[in-house]
Amino acid sequence: MKGNLVVKEKKDLPWLIRTYAGHSTAKESNKLYRSNLDKGQTGLSVAFDLPTQTGYDSDHILARGEVGKVGVPISHLGDMQTLFDQIPLEDMNTSMTINAT
Repeated sequence: MKGNLVVKEKKDLPWLIRTYAGHSTAKESNKLYRSNLDKGQTGLSVAFDLPTQTGYDSDHILARGEVGKVGVPISHLGDMQTLFDQIPLEDMNTSMTINAT
């Protein structure tokens, strides 16, 4: 117990600790997320690259030069599975922000 708050589990805290992050590849972003969670982060805030935010696959001609620059590139379900591999999503709050609109 801390103050008037009884914390049963980390996910029950009244605040979230999330870093808006994602870069280069789903595999590298997964490593970053797991490292941050090991350091006490309590949730995820996924940053997608510009092609993903605008609906282009990484191999599309209009994605050239932008893949993985400002976030993680996601083109298919396999990328999402890699992104969240070994991360207990049921135990945390996850935000997926698309802000290129």
